[in-house]
Amino acid sequence: MKAYYHLPGLFEFYEFYKVLLPLFRDHREYFYDWCEIGSIYGAPADCLWGGGRVGFGDEQATDVIKLLREYDISARLTFSNSLIREEHLTDKRCNRLCELFEKTGTQNGIIIYSDLLMDYIKQNYPEYYFVSSTTKVLTDFKDLEAELNRDEFKYVVPDFRLNKSFEKLGQLSTIQKDKVEFLCNECCSFGCTDRKECYENVSRKSLGEDCEDHICQSPQAKRGYRFSDAMNNPGFISIDDIQNTYMPMGFSNFKIEGRSLGSAIVLEFILYYMVKPEYQLIVREEIYLDSSLDLF
Repeated sequence: MKAYYHLPGLFEFYEFYKVLLPLFRDHREYFYDWCEIGSIYGAPADCLWGGGRVGFGDEQATDVIKLLREYDISARLTFSNSLIREEHLTDKRCNRLCELFEKTGTQNGIIIYSDLLMDYIKQNYPEYYFVSSTTKVLTDFKDLEAELNRDEFKYVVPDFRLNKSFEKLGQLSTIQKDKVEFLCNECCSFGCTDRKECYENVSRKSLGEDCEDHICQSPQAKRGYRFSDAMNNPGFISIDDIQNTYMPMGFSNFKIEGRSLGSAIVLEFILYYMVKPEYQLIVREEIYLDSSLDLF
């Protein structure tokens, strides 16, 4: 059984993946043999249908497609805006992205919230598979089960606060387990009650609405994202958890968050989850370390 990681930064980390993917292919011995790259997800800056995080990156879609086609990796467009209305469906830029990514030789996916948008994409671009977005904030296990039972979704990303509901997770069928995609490294406060409101704020900004920023009230919010904080989150899924708990239970899909962060921290995620300890320094050296690098 393999673990499939779904990685962030389809557009914003293009240059990073140009270096990482050859390493992953040509030096497979650096990486755990039980894991693979399932997809790379994201949306370009100022993407009307975007959600979850405001789109970052302005790399040309044709370059991104060429890179992922070379390594036979699925691209996922993050079209998880929760406030899509009928008039938004004809957006030229988003439709053009759908056209470009639909037929690339590898089946690509759409991470989605809106049923309205999903129905539109299914009708006009039928080659995509769909991923139910974690921005739905499915914290009730019955809601998660209902989502898993929807035929239109190939994968469903539950809220990270269901990550350790092992008794209920263990009772899912094999078909349901194959569709669950766990968010591993969320840093958001486990007790946050504003998560849905935060995502809606991002959706409004993507639509160009004039609205104030959502201010997170979490005590650690001012620190920004720190992997060390995420590791102390009750919903955190460690590499040990993946190998010794989730995979033996029959789960194989794991999402790494990281859009809007820097490529340096994304590298740390990949080192932790995918690279054997004895090769982590070598991978760092290949990607960015050199003998003349000064930190300050």
